[in-house]
Amino acid sequence: MNPALFLDRDGVIIENNPNYIRSWSDVKIFPEAIRALRRIQNSSYKIAIITNQSAVGRGLVSFETICEINTRLIDEIQSHGGRIDGVFICPHAPEDGCTCRKPKPGLILQAAQDLSIDLKQSILIGDALSDLIAGQVAGIPTNVLILTGRGKEQATMLTADQKKSILIFESLAEALEALV
Repeated sequence: MNPALFLDRDGVIIENNPNYIRSWSDVKIFPEAIRALRRIQNSSYKIAIITNQSAVGRGLVSFETICEINTRLIDEIQSHGGRIDGVFICPHAPEDGCTCRKPKPGLILQAAQDLSIDLKQSILIGDALSDLIAGQVAGIPTNVLILTGRGKEQATMLTADQKKSILIFESLAEALEALV
């Protein structure tokens, strides 16, 4: 069993887009995220992207297009010396009631099964409360909110208990530097 880094995609590795990421031209990669992933590429952690992509369920983009975007993103990360071991996508709209849409833990549990991950030794990094809740429900002890993407806004919504149970960093690079 391996420890893992579970990373949200939008707001963590790439910029959020209020109109959804519908094509590669919508993708704006955080340069510091690419550099951070290169620095940890030899770590013992499996690296998994877990991402809600409700644009598919809303009929705005096909699942195949989302997969193509993710493939290009992984290629870009690898071309800069980084690594991603798996991408796990929830394509459902919020009203679909699936078990994989964060804050439910389905994507994390699927990644843990597919990649032989020890959740108790893992870290989740996201820019939204839904990411953190999914990590906590899945049993991940280290859940990190980063202040890129929606992180600054989401940080203002943390309860006192949540502030005690999560870590907050400015960026993916800062979080990985401190934790890995």
